[in-house]
Amino acid sequence: MSLIDALNWRYATKKMSGAAVPQEKVDQIIEAARLAPTSSGLQPFRVIVVTNPELKEKIKPIAYGQAQITDASHLLIFASWDKYTEERIRSVFSHANQERGLPDESPSDYEVQLTGGLLSKTAEENHVHTAKQAYIAFGTAIAEAALLEVDATPMEGFNNAQLDELLGLQERGLRSVTILALGYRAQEGDWLVNLKKVRTPAAQFQIDFN
Repeated sequence: MSLIDALNWRYATKKMSGAAVPQEKVDQIIEAARLAPTSSGLQPFRVIVVTNPELKEKIKPIAYGQAQITDASHLLIFASWDKYTEERIRSVFSHANQERGLPDESPSDYEVQLTGGLLSKTAEENHVHTAKQAYIAFGTAIAEAALLEVDATPMEGFNNAQLDELLGLQERGLRSVTILALGYRAQEGDWLVNLKKVRTPAAQFQIDFN
């Protein structure tokens, strides 16, 4: 189906059946996130995949008891860099140069300018920027899941600091941003499953300057 059809099909599933999503579909969803555009191609985030039932049980209270945490087949946790560093930025550009067969003897003028601009900001400003990049990939993953007819529930309702501590993200220089629960809708027990999709009318959503 087209992306528009897929987006009309999808909804934020409230009750999942517990059925497993085939690994090849999960891999496609993660690959879509990996291929998503980011500012200067920095990809300042990672996707953490959780399938362990015991770990999901530990995450559930951190996510205020939401049933999708344990009913989902997979949890994709999008975690972004806590800050930019010269080493992280250099690593990204060095990798790109190697992949493209370009010389990597010294940073380009663009890299120097970009690094200076990012490092002039506070760590919290940096994290806001890295989190925005994670959201681009998060949305791309949601769209890919819909195309594959995999239900996906976007979740921001959780205690980020507690999840970071549980997963040891601070030691990795990461901070959790969002969770995407993947699974299949339960026809019974989901109050939203048969309700009409409602969005802002197109005439109000689009603002033209002619």
